[in-house]
Parts: sequence; C-alpha cells; structure tokens
Amino acid sequence: MNKFLKEFKDRGYFYQCTNEDELSELLNKEKIKGYIGFDCTAESLHVGSLLQIMCLRLLQKHGHKPIVLLGGGTTRIGDPSGKDKTRKILSEQEINKNIKSIEKILKKFLDNDNPKIKPIFVNNYSWLKDLNYISFLRDIGKHFTINKMLTFESVKTRLDREQSLSYMEFNYMILQAYDFLELNKKQNCSLQIGGSDQWGNIVNGTELIKRYSSKHAYGLTTPLITLASGAKMGKTETGAIWLDEKLLSSYDYWQFWRNVDDRDVIKFLKIFTDLSIEEINQIKDDNINQLKIKLANEATSMLHGKKAAQNSEQAAKEAFSGTSLGSNLPSVKIKKKDFKDKLMIIDLIILSKLEKSKSEIRRLIQGNAIKLNDKIISDEKLIIDNQFFKNDYLKLSVGKKRHIKIELD
Repeated sequence: MNKFLKEFKDRGYFYQCTNEDELSELLNKEKIKGYIGFDCTAESLHVGSLLQIMCLRLLQKHGHKPIVLLGGGTTRIGDPSGKDKTRKILSEQEINKNIKSIEKILKKFLDNDNPKIKPIFVNNYSWLKDLNYISFLRDIGKHFTINKMLTFESVKTRLDREQSLSYMEFNYMILQAYDFLELNKKQNCSLQIGGSDQWGNIVNGTELIKRYSSKHAYGLTTPLITLASGAKMGKTETGAIWLDEKLLSSYDYWQFWRNVDDRDVIKFLKIFTDLSIEEINQIKDDNINQLKIKLANEATSMLHGKKAAQNSEQAAKEAFSGTSLGSNLPSVKIKKKDFKDKLMIIDLIILSKLEKSKSEIRRLIQGNAIKLNDKIISDEKLIIDNQFFKNDYLKLSVGKKRHIKIELD
C-alpha cells in the first residue's frame, strides 16, 4: 500500500475511497495535487474542520501539493449536506472578509515556504461567477440525472423529513462536481478529500471528469469525528472551539484539548498531532493526565506556536495551584469608572463572559462552583468591592476548568 494511504488509515483518517488500488498505484508513481474545499460561512473555522486541515498537512508530508478551495461561489448557495434547513445567505462583503480570515488560519497549519508542496489557494467564485446558464446546462448538466441525485443522502434526508430543499441548494452538488473538473483542467488536480457527508458530491466530481475528458480522478473521505460523549466535534457547552485567537484564546484552546475525555486521548493524538504512530504507541500507557497535557501542547503549538502552548500549560498550573493570580491566565479588563467600587458577583461573571445566563450563574453559586481568588462564593448577592482585588487583579473561577483574571483598567 502507498505510504500516504497507509498513514491516512493508521491515523484514523480513512472512511471511503474511489478505486483505492488505482489511487495507491498513482501515488507510488508520482507526486499529485489534491484538494479540499472550505465554505466561508463564518469568519473562522473551528476544530470540526481540523481533520480536513490535518489531511492537507499529511499531503504535504508525503510530498504532494495541496489545493485549498475557498468557496466564495458555493457559499452564496449553501451545501445541503448534513443540514436540515436552508442556511443564511451572506453578502459578498461578508464572504470576502471570511475568505481572508480563513486563509490566514490555514496558512498557520501549512508549509508555505517549500515551492514543491506550497499550498495553492483558489476561490471558486472566479470561475462560477461568469457561467453561462444555457452553456452550463448543455455541457455539464447533461451528465447528471435527477434519479441519481435524489438518492444522495444530503437530498434524501431532507426529502424524507419533508423539509424544504430549494432548487438553489439542489444545484450545489453539480457545482461542487464542476469545481473538481475545473481544478482537474487548470491545475491537473486528481484527488478530492472531504468528510463522509461529501461522498456523493465527490463521486459526482470523479464521474464528471471521466465523462467530460476521460481522465481518472479519485475521491477520499474521512469519518465523522465525535467525542466519546457522543457530541459533535467542534462544539462544547460553552460554544464553538474556534481556530481564530480573536474568538478563542490560546489558553482556552489548550484547555479544550487538556480536558478531553480519557477515552479520546490516544485517538486524538493520532488524528490531531504530528507525533508518529510509533511514538504514540510507545507512550500510550503513560499517565493519562500527562498524555492530555502532551495532546494540548502539541495541538496548541501547531496553531498558536510553542510559546503560547507553554504559557497555557503554566497558566493552568498556576490556576490549579491557587498560589497566585496566574500571570499567564487569560484576562478581562474592566474600566474603573464602570466598576464604581461596587459590583454584584453575578454581573461580574457576565462581564467576564465565562457565563451568559444569570439563572445558570445562580445555580453554579448554589453548587459551590464559583470561586474568587480560590475561595468559594456562596452568596449570589455578594457585592464585589476593592478588597477582592490585589494590585488591581482578581482571579475568577467557574467550575474546575474555567479560570480568568479580572483586571481593573
């Protein structure tokens, strides 16, 4: 088996492949170009997209050149895969802003210096915006049958639930197949990688290329990654785990990995770090907390750098030791004029953004889950005044895992 495909499987990335033996033979003979598409519906990706990013890194590791398709065109339509309703259509300005932000994030993960494997960034709006509808139907539409399109999971699920599926969304799979054809023609791209929910769209692309030009192209899909709890990767009780530090601090990102379920640690070391399978097998029986710290450091270093990972680990130690306010803890500044020397504990927690709901904060206080400077707070009507601050700082803890430094500005 080809080395890229072997590692793809060993790390738990593999779900399905079109004509695997033929793809393996191609990968053994030459370096190829493979692409992954990202729709730009938000200003940042979250960890739910991280597996796809790791696939791009793996392509580079084995000497292949990744193409990153940023869906400036298809974002205007909306992919029905995995959705139970039509998503909000964004303005052109919003989409362009999201594209720039997402490209910046992706460049942090990828090798941008080696010309042989440097990623190619493309925006499918560049070829979709000027399509002639009549020509498109005649040249591309003739290769698709409604019968087959209705069998794809993304369409079938919506129709089975009697949920509306717009004609606009129904066209998404044709446009994604056309993207693959365009990249095959312009960039000699022969592989598309995507999540398991993209299988139908990817197969459409490989078949379109074969019918249109008699060339061979291949599809490779990854499994849906869920947490041991059954929750979808990327979402937590406190919100999405964003890859943009403006939306989620490096400390909170580190904490996400540090606090994963024991059952997920080895799996995540294989999927979300660059540690070799051999090294992971050697350390898999180590202390589980040390393995979690290893996971957190490796994952955070990849996105935010080693220094941020080290600072986050130190901040966590300081937060749990209770010996200091923790110089490396994430901080929130409150202006002294807004503070006015007196503030209710509930309002302080809302200002910190650790919790949004007053009723939830009351519940946490009743459960002894709120601490100020490592001391339990049991009075929900507590007035916070200057005595709680040491050199204009105080440490606020919500539960065992969320800590923040409140700073008077």
